[in-house]
Amino acid sequence: MTSNNTSDSRRRVVIIGSGLGGLASGIILAKNGYEVTVLEQAAQPGGCLQCFRRGEAVFETGMHYVGSALPGQTLWRLLRYLEVIPAVRLSQLNPRGYDVIALGGQRYPIANGKENLIEGLARWFPTQRDALWRYCDTVEAVANASSLHTLRFDHTNATLSTQFQLHSIDEVIGGIVADPQLARVLVGNLPLYAAQKGKTPFSVHAFIADFYNQSAFRFVGGSGKVAEALVAALLRHGGRLRTRSKVARIVCDEAHAVAVETGQGERIDCDYVISDTHPKRTLDMVSSNIIRPAFRHRVENLPQTTGVFSLYLQFKPERVAYMDHNFFGYSSPSPWHCEEYDDQSWPKGYLYMHFCDEEGQRYARTGVVLSYMNYEDVARWAATTVGKRGEDYEDFKERKAQRLLKAVERDFPGLGQDIARHYTATPLTYRDYTGTERGSLYGIAKDAHSLAACRIPHRWKIPNLLQTGQNINSHGMLGVLVGAIVTCSELVRPEDIYKELL
Repeated sequence: MTSNNTSDSRRRVVIIGSGLGGLASGIILAKNGYEVTVLEQAAQPGGCLQCFRRGEAVFETGMHYVGSALPGQTLWRLLRYLEVIPAVRLSQLNPRGYDVIALGGQRYPIANGKENLIEGLARWFPTQRDALWRYCDTVEAVANASSLHTLRFDHTNATLSTQFQLHSIDEVIGGIVADPQLARVLVGNLPLYAAQKGKTPFSVHAFIADFYNQSAFRFVGGSGKVAEALVAALLRHGGRLRTRSKVARIVCDEAHAVAVETGQGERIDCDYVISDTHPKRTLDMVSSNIIRPAFRHRVENLPQTTGVFSLYLQFKPERVAYMDHNFFGYSSPSPWHCEEYDDQSWPKGYLYMHFCDEEGQRYARTGVVLSYMNYEDVARWAATTVGKRGEDYEDFKERKAQRLLKAVERDFPGLGQDIARHYTATPLTYRDYTGTERGSLYGIAKDAHSLAACRIPHRWKIPNLLQTGQNINSHGMLGVLVGAIVTCSELVRPEDIYKELL
């Protein structure tokens, strides 16, 4: 069976996957005259933007909060261009402490704004005020060195950007901050990027820190509202979305990709293919000799970020006050090395957040607790599928749920009595629902000491096969959206995209 997509002379693009990168790329190209078809293997579009229901309870899959979303700020401009704003409402987290880092028996609120952040932390570290200024100035300089993160075309300081990609987070912060406890507090949000000590480049930390330091928000009604708004924008601009359409093969001739084939045997001819799947999944769909064995081997062996165990909480009515900040709790003396644990020491740390149902919320209805979990912990069930993993897997999850809840109750005594129901997910859940390799939280892990070896290009050796998503630039909403701009800049003049973002 072959579908005919030659109804007009517009260039045809097939996008594999309807995650944030796929939908954003589709909108950019549809707005610029391309005929876009997005194919999604699941029944619901959105990837990690999706929400799911359990009875009346709503939970977010992966995009729990965002930064830089006040009018005029970077994410706000991107969301406006993609027509998410004003369709989706935002609820601002507490500017005096949008994140709280609990470390060594003390709670440290992290405030929005450079001056507020410095003055807030200087209460506990009065001798480190100058160091805090230097730290904030460094973060700001690294973020501003990238035109992608400032959305200022041709405003790039490549030398500065490269410098801080080649030095690890702990190396740079250790050279600025003398107080070891303050250095630990400044990396207290490590679960947002699954950093590894001595490896993860400082630039990763700088982009995340700058992103949230400007402002921090949750989506009212959940990140699923963003997926709905993106789909609506895609359709308004003439794009198409087809769910339950798993791509089995990217068809190539001697030099180019010419079509995709679905699992149902349908062939869709196209001029360009953009993959919003993990690079390893992309390669699995390509049998062309243009892709050399050495490159396949490199992609097969790329290091992945750690996975996560998710504990979803449904609270009893009007029992838990809504928490307008995110809570990072650590039982270990440092946020570093929480991915290195044994059965007795797990969990070493966790991130606890509430879901925002409405503006001005008084009580939380649902929440989530996240803690690192390595794929090896669940590898024995790797050959199973969702809902069919067996009783021993369910027992494993419940034991982990109780251990994690006990850790949370050390910081929030009595919380367990306020929980009506709980649900769980492991790296296998993420693997099967998002297609990420080994259920990794943020895809490919970056290493400051082997940067090129961990980099995946947005343009493959097959010239009209492009990659988008969290693996080509950075993860998170801002990282994926600027990555979509990078990808689409192969087909649309980048200055035209930037002009539309003003």
